[in-house]
Amino acid sequence: MAINWFPGHMHKAQKEIKDILHLIDVVIEVCDARLPFSSENPMITQIRGDKPLIKILNKSDLADPDITHQWLDYLEAQQNVKAIALTTENPSTAKMIPALIRKMVPNKDEAGKQINAMIMGIPNVGKSTLINTLVGKTKAKVGNEPAVTKGQQRIKLEEGLYLYDTPGMLWPKIINENSGYRLAVTSAVKDTAYDHDDIAFFAAQYLLEAYPQRLQTRYKLDPMPETEVELIEVIGRLRGCVRSGGIVDFNKASAILINEIRDKTLGCISFETPEMIVKEEEYFAQLQAERIAEREARKLKRGRGRKNKR
Repeated sequence: MAINWFPGHMHKAQKEIKDILHLIDVVIEVCDARLPFSSENPMITQIRGDKPLIKILNKSDLADPDITHQWLDYLEAQQNVKAIALTTENPSTAKMIPALIRKMVPNKDEAGKQINAMIMGIPNVGKSTLINTLVGKTKAKVGNEPAVTKGQQRIKLEEGLYLYDTPGMLWPKIINENSGYRLAVTSAVKDTAYDHDDIAFFAAQYLLEAYPQRLQTRYKLDPMPETEVELIEVIGRLRGCVRSGGIVDFNKASAILINEIRDKTLGCISFETPEMIVKEEEYFAQLQAERIAEREARKLKRGRGRKNKR
């Protein structure tokens, strides 16, 4: 799935981040707890280098709690990383973040030196809402649409501790194609960037494998559909999405499924586990290597062809 959505201000943000990186002591990355891997920006790993990282799994009240615990353990096992889960309904946990920032750079804290943290995250993961919780007032713009924050700002959290906010950034190309679907399902990209049918089929297939009981209870399925197409067709008939001639309107049925995922009607759902991602990364890395090898072979063949013509 190709998501072609990389606004100009995101290119500018990358440059601005690199320009001030030497001032930053701790990087904070806000991810969506439902898809901690797919909602992280792969460029952040390159940008931060070996700087301490606080990984925030936000919106954990929307995610499967058992899988969130798996992700916290997985992330904590990485070097110089601290991971915490936050919910939109319990801001008290977020109030612990300033103390955690100081703990990540004890030498600076003990010496009374200024500490600078940078907060980053892709659009629509709740970064601006988190900032407002930390400062206790509206400093960052908040909205339901992705890419609300378009400029960098420096915010004083407490004496000697400053937070640099950055615009939410997507990246030009998503190598793991499944990540593109997951981002679309959870509205990390604008609805105009994809086809509802396309992502609904992806979501339906995943839910049939991971959460069949949720589907059975919600839509009173008996028997259970075996394929994603059958599932969306059943949902369409149950919800009256039928055109003349008894044909199901898949677009309307797809929108119903996606909306019921997003508004938690289907319960707390996570779309990836650490084990799943490890396997996918291996698969897509091999696929990428094969594609590169094929391109190189074609270039070599074209080069030989030009020599033969001479």
